[in-house]
Amino acid sequence: MKFKTSPIHTTHFDSALGSITLAATDLGLAGVWFDQQRHCPDMAGWQPDADHPVLRAAEKQLTDYFASRRRYFDLPLDLSHGTAFQQSVWQALLAIPAGHTTSYGALSRDVGKPAAVRAVGAAVGRNPISVIVPCHRVLGADGSLTGYAGGLERKCMLLELEGVLARLSCAP
Repeated sequence: MKFKTSPIHTTHFDSALGSITLAATDLGLAGVWFDQQRHCPDMAGWQPDADHPVLRAAEKQLTDYFASRRRYFDLPLDLSHGTAFQQSVWQALLAIPAGHTTSYGALSRDVGKPAAVRAVGAAVGRNPISVIVPCHRVLGADGSLTGYAGGLERKCMLLELEGVLARLSCAP
């Protein structure tokens, strides 16, 4: 993923699910990545800025979410760093409420591309704002847990935190 907007402000923090890198532009939060997450961008040249107001707010809201003190996020988002199709998928992810799930097929229909299930899956996998743009809420057509760029174990933990795992199993 190539970020077009400069400068990119960044910080890191340790969360209940592991170390997280946050990134923000002047438009809003542009990235939430777990350490060793697939599809992380090249962060060379990004400006460390632990005092950036959007990054501080994101860290606080994520910390509260992981501690079950928050179910929804209230942050300005910058989703402009993907293709128009990816952005449409990421916007559709924002409509999935906490405690609910959808399938890749349903998500494909939601974005008006019912035959593009694989392309939708690829866009979901490249979501730059993990947790806040809830790609962890997308399941296989049969309700099975499928891949997650941050790791399937984290996907299980996120769904458990939201009360979804009472209906699903994380067993392989």
